[in-house]
Amino acid sequence: MGGTRRLMRMVLGMVIVAVGCVASFAQGMGKAVGEFEGSGDVGTVLHVGSVEFDAAKGTYTVAGSGENVWGATDAFQFAWKKVSRDVTVSADISFLGAGKNEHRKALLMVRQSLDADAVYVDVALHGNGLTSLQFRDEKGGATHEVQTIVNAPRRVKIEKSGAYFTMWVAGEDGRFQLAGASPRIELTEPFYVGIGLCSHEKDVVEKAGFSKVEIKGADRHQFTADSQDGKKAAQPGMAVPPGLKLYSMMEIMNADSGDRRAIYVADGRFEAPNWMPDGKRLLFNRNGKIETLAVTGGATQTIDTGFAMRCNNDHGISPDGKTLVVSDQSQNAEHKSQVYVLPITGGAPQLVTKNAPSYWHGWSPDGKTLAFVGERSGEFDIYAISPAGGDEKRLTTAPGLDDGPEYSPDGKYIYFNSERTGHMQIWRMKADGSEQEQVTFGEGNDWFPHFSADGERMVFITFDASVKGHPENKDVELRMMTMKDKKIRVVAKLFGGQGTMNVPSWSPDGKEFAFVSYALVGEK
Repeated sequence: MGGTRRLMRMVLGMVIVAVGCVASFAQGMGKAVGEFEGSGDVGTVLHVGSVEFDAAKGTYTVAGSGENVWGATDAFQFAWKKVSRDVTVSADISFLGAGKNEHRKALLMVRQSLDADAVYVDVALHGNGLTSLQFRDEKGGATHEVQTIVNAPRRVKIEKSGAYFTMWVAGEDGRFQLAGASPRIELTEPFYVGIGLCSHEKDVVEKAGFSKVEIKGADRHQFTADSQDGKKAAQPGMAVPPGLKLYSMMEIMNADSGDRRAIYVADGRFEAPNWMPDGKRLLFNRNGKIETLAVTGGATQTIDTGFAMRCNNDHGISPDGKTLVVSDQSQNAEHKSQVYVLPITGGAPQLVTKNAPSYWHGWSPDGKTLAFVGERSGEFDIYAISPAGGDEKRLTTAPGLDDGPEYSPDGKYIYFNSERTGHMQIWRMKADGSEQEQVTFGEGNDWFPHFSADGERMVFITFDASVKGHPENKDVELRMMTMKDKKIRVVAKLFGGQGTMNVPSWSPDGKEFAFVSYALVGEK
């Protein structure tokens, strides 16, 4: 019996080792295949995956199981090579067979290590055609994504340039278009690049074919913008370094799930979305003009703003949805901003603020008062005025910049950002300017508070403590405060700043908000 028990323990040990190998096979050498140095399963899977290479056709067939590539840990089949340079990975991808789960994922991935909880960025083509840029920016942290509205692209590409990653998609013509970008994510060289597959079902093995796989070096385009203190240029845009092109991406975030989708991407700079009252379109500024865009993407339309052809990123919509307010710099001799109103459908602007510069930011819920920022005698303060014009009322007097006023949905308070404590934080006051009190107390510089329609959530943008003003081209965070408990969480990290979210941008139902992220990439 003793020998039998020893034999059983030996067999059991071999089984445990074998199961462990399924969970950590990729940590070993793995199987070299095609141009990849190794392949194997990352994370815990129940069924060993595989990668086959057809040299004659130049195609890879990847089979893999695994519950997901998401959350804090991953489980998938991965074919990889180590790289110590900036890189692009591109491929045509097609799923083989009907598949069980529409969320199975075929991947182009850049990964710090083969640990299941490693930092990574990938382009994930789902079984239902959804395509997204997924990323985990810290080991063991949560996964986030930016979805493209392009469904089931024929060809996809991920590009690493310095610490920035971009997603590119192409249709039948094979021409790539930028479809999304990640925040700054630092990887230590060497790291892993490759192709992968996750079935999204732990008991199922799925297959996908990868053809025309290209792994190429990329030029490094690290860029750090110098701090800019200037207030809202009419046609912003610091000089883009030679060899780089600036892209703007209109994004919408679900406030509950944190899911992001890029609905419109264009080269050049556009800024500051407002959500139209019907919930179907966004309004934004570009090159001094005001444009609108459907929340589902598509072509943009320009609103006729008459002589106001130098509109900056401080614009908005009246509570009844009938009137557009703009801050324009076309009329006075020094091209200083003044506030105007006009019909939302377009028309002749009517001057509201006689003094300049003035920058609109908030409209009271009853429609009777505008809140704006004005520089008077070298000080930026918050003012209130009737939409019909007349005398302005000064609401703040503290030394230092006060900016970004927005009414709470109940009209009782004006929230704003102020640097009166030494760095920029969110404050609030009664609508008449009384009882001014600090709301945020972080180490970063907080700007532009915006409220959901029910008043339960406030989103704002945070710059690093070292950043002065609210310049373009910075790594920033979007943060959300739940007003009931005053808890703050980071909901997005992105490359942006000036133009990202200067004005009210929540959807009418309070479920989503819009913002603009940016990318500087090598000219193609």
